Amino acid sequence: MSLFKRKDSTHWWIKLTTRDGRRIQQSTGTTDKVKAQELHDKLKASLWDQERLGIKPARSWREAVVRWLEETSEKATHKEDIRKLRWLDAHLGSLTLDQITLDVIDRIRSARLKEGSKGTCNRYLALIRAILRRACDEWEWIDKVPKVRLFKESNSRERSLTVEQAKALLAELPEHQREVVSFALATGLRQSNVLKLEWRQVNLDQRHAWIDGWQSKNRRPISVPLNAAAISVLQRQIGKHPERVFTFRGKPLNTANTRAWQAARRRAGIEDFRWHDLRHTWATWQRQAGTPTHELQRLGGWRTGSMVERYAHLAPDHLALAAARLDNVIPGYDPATVTRNEKSQTNVTC
Repeated sequence: MSLFKRKDSTHWWIKLTTRDGRRIQQSTGTTDKVKAQELHDKLKASLWDQERLGIKPARSWREAVVRWLEETSEKATHKEDIRKLRWLDAHLGSLTLDQITLDVIDRIRSARLKEGSKGTCNRYLALIRAILRRACDEWEWIDKVPKVRLFKESNSRERSLTVEQAKALLAELPEHQREVVSFALATGLRQSNVLKLEWRQVNLDQRHAWIDGWQSKNRRPISVPLNAAAISVLQRQIGKHPERVFTFRGKPLNTANTRAWQAARRRAGIEDFRWHDLRHTWATWQRQAGTPTHELQRLGGWRTGSMVERYAHLAPDHLALAAARLDNVIPGYDPATVTRNEKSQTNVTC
């Protein structure tokens, strides 16, 4: 019987078997037998269209989300994707993929802008676009994808501290936070890499540490040469925990963007500064000290040189030698001779 009731449900249920032997059993969501029959007939007709006419079944957004999360579980931003998808569920959870039109996306854009910046909105829109493109190009669930338009953004955020500001901030931080921030300024590592650093990743004798590929943002291992400032911080952490380097009251640190951090930042008089800007500060100091772009790229673990070019203007001296190569090539002149010639030409004219 293709329409039936279960003992554990008041709703009518549908049971069908497709031509290829696939069994479908689902609730109609209604206790009205007439409505249930209508749903049954529509489903049966849809299956016939799929089998005989080659029409693709309507896939839901939630189906796409489940498959996306399964296939991208190794992404460094996997947890961020989950958070974004939970927010998007209120707007897309009840829709099939072919119902996601530009009008729907425009409504999402407007709703997201009420809660955050254009840059943040772009992250949500880009995620929708990525899922729809995969559903079209790889899964073949839909035939076309709406053109998702993103806001224009500046290439990068270039907020950094001066040495004096950094000293003021360190003076205001509690000891455990001061150690973490000092290490970040010495190495340029991202917050998660600093906080989750383990002693197995540190070799004090060789003055070297490393970040495993699965821990880095671009999934490539990062070599971290340790300067004197970094070594000093690490030596002060010895004996505090058997596995993790940075701790507070005997327990591993899991977050750095705390109320203590924010309060210290305000007391130091530093505005518009995020914890991640410590990495920008490190890169800025490196370029100002003359570190070449290719070396900075390797030190910072950036995948491409374009990510490092944002700091190129901070080291003007590194191009001075190149500019000076034309000093002996461009013809010069004697200002005094030019002045005499101009005067003589003036007298002749008069």
